[in-house]
Amino acid sequence: MNYIILATGTVILVLFSWFFSIRDKRYHGISRFFAFESIFILILLNWRVWFRDPLSWNQVISWILLFSCIYPVVAGFVLLKRKGKSEKSLENTTVLIKSGVFHYIRHPLYCSLLLLGTGIMFKDLGTLQLIAGAINIVALFITAKIEEKEMIARFGDQYAEYMKETKMFIPFLL
Repeated sequence: MNYIILATGTVILVLFSWFFSIRDKRYHGISRFFAFESIFILILLNWRVWFRDPLSWNQVISWILLFSCIYPVVAGFVLLKRKGKSEKSLENTTVLIKSGVFHYIRHPLYCSLLLLGTGIMFKDLGTLQLIAGAINIVALFITAKIEEKEMIARFGDQYAEYMKETKMFIPFLL
């Protein structure tokens, strides 16, 4: 049963990546696929222990990370929708947004995925979970780097300057 769920979810993620990025030559969708896939695998590995031993140290860290992932994604989507003046989708903004959450981090949606994946990983810290968690982190970093090249091509020096002023994922740190 898990193999059927894994195969079905993977096909859906491949189609999502194709239709929302890769088809339009936005190649950050390839590495982002691996971030989504690793999160999906983490869910499949950890769903049975989601609420087990809720006051253990790893569960407390997990819940903090899981609740923390909500703000960056909501704030990021709202700003992209309101200020991005997108052509087709949220990814095709014509205006560089540097206010709100984007004032502190360049990639709030990827930050949210990083927190989500790490939070799920902490539910049960087995070898497979640690590997999937590491893949998530690496894939999101690569995704952000590729997307930044795309943004420099789109916004030029304005984005290059923004990169100097703003951290990638974690305000004031990274």
